[in-house]
Amino acid sequence: MSTVTLNPASTTAPSVFYRNKIPTTTDPKCRTRFRPKPLFAALVEEARPRSLPPVRGSNGAVPEPNIAVSSIVPASRNRADDIQAESKALARAVNASVYSPELLKFKYASRPFKVLRRTLQILVGLGSFGLKLWIDQLQGQLDQNRRARAIELRETFTRLGPTFVKIGQGLSTRPDLCPPEFLEELSELQDALPTFPDAEAFACIERELGLSLDSIYSSISSSPIAAASLGQVYKAQLKYSGQFVAVKVQRPGIEEAIGLDFYLIRGLGFLINKYVDIISSDVVALVDEFARRVYQELNYVQEGQNARRFKKLYADKEDVLVPDIFWDYTSGKVLTMDWVDGVKLNEQAIIEGQGLKVLDLVNTGIQCSLRQLLEYGYFHADPHPGNLLATPEGKLAFLDFGMMSETPEEARFAIIGHVVHMVNRDYEAMARDYYALDFLSPEVDVTPIVPALRNFFDDALNSTVSELNFKTIVDGLGAVLYEYPFNVPAYYALILRSLTVLEGLALYADPNFKVLAASYPYFAKRLLTDPNPYLRDALIELLFKDGKFRWNRLENLLVQGKMDRDFSAKEALQPVLKLLLGPEGEELRTLVIKEAIRVTEAISIGTAIDTYNSIPGPLKSFLPNGNGIGTPMTDVEIESMMELREQVLRIWGLLRSSDNIDPTILQPILQVLQEPEARSLGGRVFGGITQRLAARMLQQVLRSPTTARAPSL
Repeated sequence: MSTVTLNPASTTAPSVFYRNKIPTTTDPKCRTRFRPKPLFAALVEEARPRSLPPVRGSNGAVPEPNIAVSSIVPASRNRADDIQAESKALARAVNASVYSPELLKFKYASRPFKVLRRTLQILVGLGSFGLKLWIDQLQGQLDQNRRARAIELRETFTRLGPTFVKIGQGLSTRPDLCPPEFLEELSELQDALPTFPDAEAFACIERELGLSLDSIYSSISSSPIAAASLGQVYKAQLKYSGQFVAVKVQRPGIEEAIGLDFYLIRGLGFLINKYVDIISSDVVALVDEFARRVYQELNYVQEGQNARRFKKLYADKEDVLVPDIFWDYTSGKVLTMDWVDGVKLNEQAIIEGQGLKVLDLVNTGIQCSLRQLLEYGYFHADPHPGNLLATPEGKLAFLDFGMMSETPEEARFAIIGHVVHMVNRDYEAMARDYYALDFLSPEVDVTPIVPALRNFFDDALNSTVSELNFKTIVDGLGAVLYEYPFNVPAYYALILRSLTVLEGLALYADPNFKVLAASYPYFAKRLLTDPNPYLRDALIELLFKDGKFRWNRLENLLVQGKMDRDFSAKEALQPVLKLLLGPEGEELRTLVIKEAIRVTEAISIGTAIDTYNSIPGPLKSFLPNGNGIGTPMTDVEIESMMELREQVLRIWGLLRSSDNIDPTILQPILQVLQEPEARSLGGRVFGGITQRLAARMLQQVLRSPTTARAPSL
């Protein structure tokens, strides 16, 4: 790849820094279509809108939008410098466009011929493709012409512009919806779109930053490294520091292109809301939400702020990489960030050739996405392969922070609770969860929904929950959503998109991959350690049923929770202990006392049997009952006691074998036991044990001692 070297005397690194050759600006293919090789960095896509207030100077005046950055930036910066640079970047983006359906209506209602021309263009493009597919089916040539049709669909989406490119990007990650030929062709829409002239891009950089190229860069690639729906990316070397950066430049005229499309799609949404009864969601509201995010994506300063926030929340993990933003060289239409060498996650052969595993990287993405969706609520809503790179060091690099969204706090806990209710097959509770998820208004009666949930999940849960794939659940819930008055909120649609994309990436490497199985350790960790009352109650629901404690559930939670690297045995079950001894814990205390008596008896009897079995044979004849426990018990009773003891000991072993275990694991429990209520609870447990032993002794007196025998252990 050729580069433009600026002021060679100051260049401290080679001017050629991209290994794979792509067409230069003299190659006519560079203006139409190119295929970047696996090692690349790409930056492009979507975000929640926020109005950007003008940044005022010390004299109170609002700076002009095209504020020039300093041509000499110190190599070392502090936080104050970054804040000042970010403020200047905000000022440069003060005139960034914001989505307004009213303004679009005012603009295009008076241009009927332009609207009609675009409508016909869309109908002809998609209609001709659909007609050819129909003819292929009639002639039995669907398989024979699949590659040609895939190329045609990609070219059709490309001709129709950014809005349809995004549709193609979504389809490119769904092997369950599209044949391999379509996946391969549509994947080029992620970063191999037609470019616009480099001269226009370089002029945009100078205009937006108020500086000449040679005052900013030592060198810059002469043609784009990647091109996507809203912009194209160049690789450059900063003059002041020698750092390599990715410079994203917005496509000229992009606002006009997407504005007309959203005006038409919004009009279609009105028709769907009015005449299509099967769709209960407000289509216009969904279109408006998506359009606002795309418009926000046009403001690159906002994208930089999204990246900074994302890095602060999630880049604390050693296997996650988020590039830094260079605010001095960022504006509404130019974004500069760290250069990242990497390979797209769907390039399995290349990744594994570097000694990495795709599934490990996808699992990192899933764990990070769960933190995004359910811990902080701020998530990357567009994780297609062009935005997720495997670095040579084995890290997962997140790029393109234009499209971000947030999960409401109440919904985060409700989603985890929903999984618990699904595991318990508590369909009444599942139906009530839809209030917290904002799927249903409070006045809607969920009673009729329960049978529909039962019909689907009773069949789906014939296998374990971890064996379900995400698409199965989405499709099943989708059938329920269509039948009842659900209103799917925009954040939920973006969550589905995010998780289905990750599952699609995993399916490239392993057709049997299950997102829920990979997610379960995170859910287990949150249930065991999170003090939130909603999750605490969900844990109690999971562990107790019909007044009995389900030790197998606790054991499974601990096994799964330990698979999460952030699991802490010290924190496990602390929320339940606090509730147990709190003013609202009487019902739970009754259950725990009953179970504590059972466990104490099981451990005592099990220890007695072990001791008995260790005694030499001739001496056993001197012991009462001949079983070592002094009380008459059936084989079934003894087997049940021994099983309970072994299960409790296994659970204790899991807690002790935690990677971060230390002697202070018992400290919180000891602190809790010092509470007055704990002493009362201990007395009640001791009293129950005494009563149980007395009952056993009475049985010993009233029953024949030969009615039971000890198993051979």
